[in-house]
Amino acid sequence: MAEPAFHTTPQRRRIAYHRLDGAGPGVIFLGGFRSDMEGTKALFLEGWAQGHGRAFLRFDYSGHGQSDGFFEQGTIGAWAEDALAMLDLTEGPQVLVGSSMGGWIALLMARARPEKVAALVGIAAAPDFTEDGLWNDLSDAERHEMATTGQVMRPSVYADEPYVYTRALVEDGREHLVLRHPLVLPFPVRLLQGAADHDVAPEVALRLFDHAESPDMRLTLVKGADHRFSSPECLALLASTLEDLEGAGA
Repeated sequence: MAEPAFHTTPQRRRIAYHRLDGAGPGVIFLGGFRSDMEGTKALFLEGWAQGHGRAFLRFDYSGHGQSDGFFEQGTIGAWAEDALAMLDLTEGPQVLVGSSMGGWIALLMARARPEKVAALVGIAAAPDFTEDGLWNDLSDAERHEMATTGQVMRPSVYADEPYVYTRALVEDGREHLVLRHPLVLPFPVRLLQGAADHDVAPEVALRLFDHAESPDMRLTLVKGADHRFSSPECLALLASTLEDLEGAGA
């Protein structure tokens, strides 16, 4: 396995990444909460980009994967800063492909640098999840624990160890909500959502679809698909989505 390159952000965080040279617009993959750039979708997209001669970038947020930092010190704002620093390494507009939390990060990137976005693909996008998902789901006892200790631990089906959620994550998330204010996306948007997703419900995709303004936005619900959205059928849909955008010049 090739060793990653590293980039130090303006905030002095050292970010690991892999980059393919190719034609534009390039594709950037934005992973989810506690995921890394070695996941199924990231590697699939790299193979797709290589086969199509497209530029491609995958990376780990600070505190994730091979990047420096501690996960528990991360916030939505910090991870969005990491993503913007990586976006600034690229040339020309990019197609942002955001999975779960990466979908929220992609929306923040689009809001900050709309001129650098050729199109956006959300895969089970989870905008505002720290408020609408995590905080709303915490019990009174868990909220008290977070307030007094600064964190709470909750089990996850994706890891043997519980996930740590911090008070800083929730409080910072409130500074980066995208569904409470106008969200203008002046480029094609494709939202891919599993109907059997128990982590990010289809209602979230519908809320984003109704809320955002785009000249060309489409939502695809896949019956039986779960949050991972990495079955052969889902990956084929992701590839065809990118190829349709490619035909549209994105």
